[in-house]
Amino acid sequence: MSDRRPVSRRALLRRSALGFGALGLYSLLDEAALLATPSGGSEAGGKPHFEPRAKRIIFLFMHGGVSHIDTFDPKPRLDTDHGKPLPVQRSLTFNAAAAGGLMRSPWAFKQRGESGIPVSELFPEVAGCADDLCVIRSMVGEGVDHGAAMLQLFTGTFSFSRPSMGAWTLYGLGTENRNLPGFITIKPTQWQGGDKLFATSFLPGEFQGTPIGSAPMAVDDIIENPIDHVLPQGGSAQEQQLELEFLRQMNRRHADDRRLDRDLEARIQAFELAFRMQAEAPEAFDISRESEATRRMYGLDDEVTRDFGWQCLLARRLSERGVRVVQATHSGVEEKWDHHADILRLHPIRSREVDRPIAALIKDLKGRGLLDETLVVWGSEFGRTPFSEGADGRDHNPYGFSIFMAGGGVKAGSIYGATDEWGYHAVEDRMHIHDLHATILHLMGLDHERLTYRYSGRDFRLTDVAGNVATKIIA
Repeated sequence: MSDRRPVSRRALLRRSALGFGALGLYSLLDEAALLATPSGGSEAGGKPHFEPRAKRIIFLFMHGGVSHIDTFDPKPRLDTDHGKPLPVQRSLTFNAAAAGGLMRSPWAFKQRGESGIPVSELFPEVAGCADDLCVIRSMVGEGVDHGAAMLQLFTGTFSFSRPSMGAWTLYGLGTENRNLPGFITIKPTQWQGGDKLFATSFLPGEFQGTPIGSAPMAVDDIIENPIDHVLPQGGSAQEQQLELEFLRQMNRRHADDRRLDRDLEARIQAFELAFRMQAEAPEAFDISRESEATRRMYGLDDEVTRDFGWQCLLARRLSERGVRVVQATHSGVEEKWDHHADILRLHPIRSREVDRPIAALIKDLKGRGLLDETLVVWGSEFGRTPFSEGADGRDHNPYGFSIFMAGGGVKAGSIYGATDEWGYHAVEDRMHIHDLHATILHLMGLDHERLTYRYSGRDFRLTDVAGNVATKIIA
């Protein structure tokens, strides 16, 4: 019986003696930059460009904007100038009408560990890990509002849709575990960027992040049935395998006639990955396999720390199973750290929710011999202003703020960069977000200038046309 499936005109040319016409068409499309570069990772073919310092990334994102001058960047000058007008010109501010005088930090700082890194009393547990931290006090971005700042932090640009940092990393290096996604985001926010924060944009779809739940979801609902939020349900494994094989045959046949359809290829791979995940994912998500002591260490026995503690514990379990990039988000139905008012009451609440889990993650990775090959990054989309907003709040500040890293080849027990004496602008070793991305990729063994993807007539990269590796923080 003859095969009477309809074929496209291009497929007909390719299969017939006139196939040279198809070759000519491909050439024309390539010259017009209408063909996307095929996937396959970095120039090294899915391998690092050079010896990596880290194999995996865990990014702990604090949604809303942690106040750096109340946590990791003490400013004694604010104590003496409390209540005075800002002595320098105020940069673009989110809520300029409510800007007040300088406001000191109400929380005491203490030098911790042998390194003597100052950490405020808001983070007593993280302070116990001071000798493992590399605190960067000179972060700089352009986004004054949450949406733009988050988009820039996660994708490198604040005004366009671009591939996320996780997608670029997976594109460059591939995955270590073919039965789990290479890029997983736990409880991501659904607004102020939404899925753009873990999407692929013009990169092939197979490199996008796989979300586990979402920020507003109760963690107990996810813990009870975590796979329900990832995998299709129903039918026996044998039935699903038969259905998948039938679907694979149809998709492959369809793909033969649509050689340029990267979305179809991504869908095929997604179905295949979902089936393979059913064997390995349930075990990876089953935190009941952890000892009671481990669950207590992460704070799963306390309602205050249970949510983010579960995220950090799951991040460790996924990372040790070869998931290349894991994002954990401290958020909810609103931005957790966006304290334009009532910061004296709210910042301690938020810090208690994450302090114990973050310290547990660092200690746990270190105890298992995984910290050296796992880069832990903690931070927000921006910091807060040294002047008050209203009576007892702080406004957005992208001009100088703090993040910290641990493990993954960074100098432990170190401080990089500095803001001015009020904590407003970065003035020493400024670390723009492009520089942060360049440095993270470097630690993963990728040259940010070589990790490119040709699209719409030009070579794109995570760092656009900027970015410098901060070699001073590399051990």
